Amino acid sequence: MKTAGLKKISGPFKRVALVGAIGLALVAGNAQAQQAPGQESTMVKLIRSLIDSGALEPDAGRLLLEEAMGDGRSAAATPAQPQPGDVRVPYIPQTVRDEIREEVKAEVLAQAREERWAAPDAVPEWTQRIRVEGDVRVRNESRLYSDNNSDIEVDWGAINAGSGYDVNPNTNLLLPPLRNTREDRTNSWRIRARLGITADLGEHTQAGVRLATGNDNGPVSTTQTLGGGLEKKDAWIDQAWIAWSPADWLRVVGGRFDNPYWSTETVFSNDLNFDGIAFAYSDAFYSDGLSVFATLGLTPLEYSSDNFPGTSREKAESRDKWLNGLQLGAEWAFNDDHRLRGALAYYDFRRITGRLSEPCALYAGADHCSTDWTRPAFMQKGNTLMLLRDISLDPIDPANTPQPQYVGLASEFELLDMNLRYTLPAFGGYGLQLDANWVRNMAYDAQEMWERSRGGIVTNLSAAGDEELSSDNIESGDTAYQFQATFGLLQFAQPGDWNAWLGYRRIDPDALPDAYNDSDFHLGGTNAKGYYLGASWMFDKRVWLNGSWFAAKEVFGPPLSIDVFQLEVNAKF
Repeated sequence: MKTAGLKKISGPFKRVALVGAIGLALVAGNAQAQQAPGQESTMVKLIRSLIDSGALEPDAGRLLLEEAMGDGRSAAATPAQPQPGDVRVPYIPQTVRDEIREEVKAEVLAQAREERWAAPDAVPEWTQRIRVEGDVRVRNESRLYSDNNSDIEVDWGAINAGSGYDVNPNTNLLLPPLRNTREDRTNSWRIRARLGITADLGEHTQAGVRLATGNDNGPVSTTQTLGGGLEKKDAWIDQAWIAWSPADWLRVVGGRFDNPYWSTETVFSNDLNFDGIAFAYSDAFYSDGLSVFATLGLTPLEYSSDNFPGTSREKAESRDKWLNGLQLGAEWAFNDDHRLRGALAYYDFRRITGRLSEPCALYAGADHCSTDWTRPAFMQKGNTLMLLRDISLDPIDPANTPQPQYVGLASEFELLDMNLRYTLPAFGGYGLQLDANWVRNMAYDAQEMWERSRGGIVTNLSAAGDEELSSDNIESGDTAYQFQATFGLLQFAQPGDWNAWLGYRRIDPDALPDAYNDSDFHLGGTNAKGYYLGASWMFDKRVWLNGSWFAAKEVFGPPLSIDVFQLEVNAKF
């Protein structure tokens, strides 16, 4: 028998050939009984050929060969007399049967996994492209105010959100909206819940949507205060974005998304999300332990109203407010677990500064002034503010002309933001991380602020007696900085992990816009300085306890000391 063809057979086809050969042996089985003595039977020759070709394992072939030769000798000694209907089936050793069964089973399971039709954990293909993430936080918070605080802290954001505040004492005897500055608020229970979905749409494209809680639609906090008569709590669209990564080193994201810059809460709150579009570049040079990154962001802060002014046929031109940012940075890994990271960013806040309006005759029925649009859509506290409206007096009764005013930012803002981080191993398997942040508003100019407002500055202004006021009376500054040290396990991995931190922060009134930074330190905004400390401990997988203390007071102006204590449980899934 020729076997050259069998030696070229491999894989599943080899098993087909084996089964076929055994089938042929079955057909030839009846002829074996009539084989001449001393000659090898057809079965023996076939088995030898299969062994030589590699279609049979040597051990299995030897057992099959011995069986066939034994059958042949028995047949020669005692010729079998087949009976009508008899079928001769040669014996196949158990090892051969097991080998065939396992190989066939492996092939079937591999095909099932690939085609997703028989795996025990098989799910539709689209579910493999979607990830669900979220977190829940339950917090107990106390806000403690000094008894020596000033009891006149105007809530300018409330004035801007309404119809203005009449500054004429002849027509308005009421005080403006005021913030609480002396009465403690203890044991407030608050929650934060966020639920997001990320979908892999293709090889280079993703999309995401996230919902979050929040007391209101303000940008800097997703914390919801409980109580309120057990009413249901609101959920907001916190993120909605599409990202495209045409290369490993480039990512383009548009919509509403996470903060694209590496920054601290001195400038941007951890809860702050950005609208618009961002381009992120990152690349690593593995041989040198060096990586570089860069981010360019274009963020619309506020669009002009399509219909402003609503009662005029002539509409105002577009004066959209933007934040354009550029950040360049690098990280260097050296020695054993030492890392040095640094970044320099430039943030240009365009058209957010207030402007004094053209004369507007509200007494004659006008319902707006030309620069009402320059008032901030959202503000916390601390920036130097100016009156926006140049209100014309009623010539018939000028002393009793109502003068409802809005306020705007007196300073322009172009920020230079520098961040440094040094991470190194400490002892006992713990790490130490040192952070420094320095910010300067390069557009700050007290003289320009005074001229822009024509002397209508209403905050951060000192006065002594009847002296004539000027830009020298503006009490403000252009610098902010923060230092923080963190010790412990910097990345939590299992129950028992912990870390602790201590930091100091100072923010001059006009170092940066007060609308977008941390809302816990001094309850948000600028014109604040003080320290903060805290610790975290993971007591179950993906669940940790966190405690924080913030102690801050004013940099300039009337006394305003605020301490905040927070104890919270965080869970992430």
